[in-house]
Amino acid sequence: MNRQQKEAVVADFKEMLSSAEATFLVRYRGLSVADMFSLRTALRGSGGKLKITKARLMKIATQGIDGIEPFKDDFKDQIGLVFALDQPSPVAKQLVEFAKGRDALQIVSGFFESKVLTKEEVEFFASIPSREVLLAQLAGTLQAPVASFASVLNMLVLQLLYALKQVAEQKA
Repeated sequence: MNRQQKEAVVADFKEMLSSAEATFLVRYRGLSVADMFSLRTALRGSGGKLKITKARLMKIATQGIDGIEPFKDDFKDQIGLVFALDQPSPVAKQLVEFAKGRDALQIVSGFFESKVLTKEEVEFFASIPSREVLLAQLAGTLQAPVASFASVLNMLVLQLLYALKQVAEQKA
């Protein structure tokens, strides 16, 4: 790679780091080309992107980003950065699921909101439901008291009807 290509790669990585919601660091030593292709496809489907380049260029691209110093310490060996472009949770979920079946792919760490995440925190991040599921749960929680109140009012009306029916039967 000549100097201009390296500068373009560094600029691309810097742009991706600043625009991504979260970034995950993975070690892919021993992963086959077919597995890499299927990983990239799975990540694209969940709003993620896998980028690989030399660790030295990654370190240069991270200069000037707040809180990323501990994240840079893991930039060694065969590593790649996975960028979560929209929502971090589905991307983390894809990574964890993909890594379960393959020992060659290891999740090293993550970077989210100027904080470095450990491997365990990335796995916890993957267990969080998606935004749509959380919104549905919130809507159900908000709707429950109103539905309960409506059923209580309905029961009161039914009890009044039963009482009136019994009074009518007694008079008849």
